[in-house]
Amino acid sequence: MSINQENITQAKFDNDELSLKELVSKIKELASFLKNKSKIILLAGIFGGIIGLTFSWFEKPKYKASLTFAMDEDKGGSGGLGGALGLASSFGIDLGGGGGGGAFAASNLTELMKSRLIVEKVLLSPINLKGKIITLAEFYIQINELRKAWEKKPELRNIQFLPGDNRAKYSTLQDSLLKLMHRNLIDDNHLSIMQKDKKVTILSIEFTSENELFSKLFCENLANETSAYYIETKSKKAKLNVDVLQKQVDSVRVELNRAITGVATETDNLYNLNPSLNIKVAPSKKKQIDVQANTGVLTNLVVQLELAKITLRKETPLIQLIDTPILPLDKENFGKMKSIILGGIISIFISVLYLIISNQLTKIVD
Repeated sequence: MSINQENITQAKFDNDELSLKELVSKIKELASFLKNKSKIILLAGIFGGIIGLTFSWFEKPKYKASLTFAMDEDKGGSGGLGGALGLASSFGIDLGGGGGGGAFAASNLTELMKSRLIVEKVLLSPINLKGKIITLAEFYIQINELRKAWEKKPELRNIQFLPGDNRAKYSTLQDSLLKLMHRNLIDDNHLSIMQKDKKVTILSIEFTSENELFSKLFCENLANETSAYYIETKSKKAKLNVDVLQKQVDSVRVELNRAITGVATETDNLYNLNPSLNIKVAPSKKKQIDVQANTGVLTNLVVQLELAKITLRKETPLIQLIDTPILPLDKENFGKMKSIILGGIISIFISVLYLIISNQLTKIVD
C-alpha cells in the first residue's frame, strides 16, 4: 500500500470516528434536553390518559354475533349432490363433487353473501319487535335514529320499508337508501365471512354492530337468505318438473273422477233395460274405456311425480348449523385501562416530537 492510500484510509477512519462522536454527542444533548422537559412530557402523558379515559366512557360497546355452519359429507347421493355437496353446496363451497360451483363456488361465497341482492333481502325480511312486525331496515333506521335527521327533509319524512311491500315498486329514493344501508353493513368493521382452512369444511359468519338484537337478527337472516337463494336457484329445474307433473296428475284425476261418475250414471240408466237394446249400452262402455285409460295415465304420472319429488329432495341442499347467535352476545369495547395507556403513549409521543422539532427550529433561527 502506498503512502497516499494510507493517508486516505486514515482520513476516512478519522471522519467516521468524528461522525460517530458527533452522533453520540447529539443523542446525549437530546436526552438531556428531554430530561429537562420531563415535567411537560409527564403532564402530556397524564392529559392523554384523561382523554383516553373520557373516550372509553362515551364509546358505545359493540356486539358481535357469530354463526357457524358445517358441510354435509353425505357420500351416497348422486344427481348433483354426490360427494360432499349437501350443505357445502348450499353455501357454494366446492369440495370437488359432481356439479360445478358457478356463482356458488368457494371463491365467490364472500361476495355472494355481501351482494346487494342478498343484503336487501335481509333488510326487507320481517321481524317481530316487541309484538310488532317490521322489517329489519326499519329496525336499522330506529337504532341509528335516522328519522330525526329525516324530519328536516320533507322528501324523507314519510319514507318507510313495510313488510310485504312490492320491492319492484320502490321509489328511486328508497333504492338509494337501501344502497347506503347495504354499503354501511358490508364493510370490514361490520361483516366478516371466514373459512379457516380450505381443508376444513366449517365456515363462520360474524357481524358486529352497536345494537345486540340487530347483530343477532342480521347474522341469522343473512344465513337464511343466502341458503334460500341457493336452494331456489339450484333446485329450480327439479321443482319446475314437480310442479308440471303435479298439475298433470291433478288434471287426469279430475277426468278420471268424471269418467267414474259417468259410468255410474250410465249404469243406473241401464237398470231393467231390455237386453235387446244394445245401443243403450254404448255410452256406458265408452265411459268404462275412459276410466281404464285415465287410470293407466294417472298411474304412470303418479310414478313419475314421486320420482321427481325424490330428485327434488336430492337436489335440495340441507343446512347444518353448529353455533347460532345466543343472547347475550359478546361485547366488544376498548376498555378503560387500555384507553388510558394508549392515550398516554400517543400524547407522550406527540409531545416529544413537538419538543424536538421546536428545539431544532430554534437552533436554526439562532
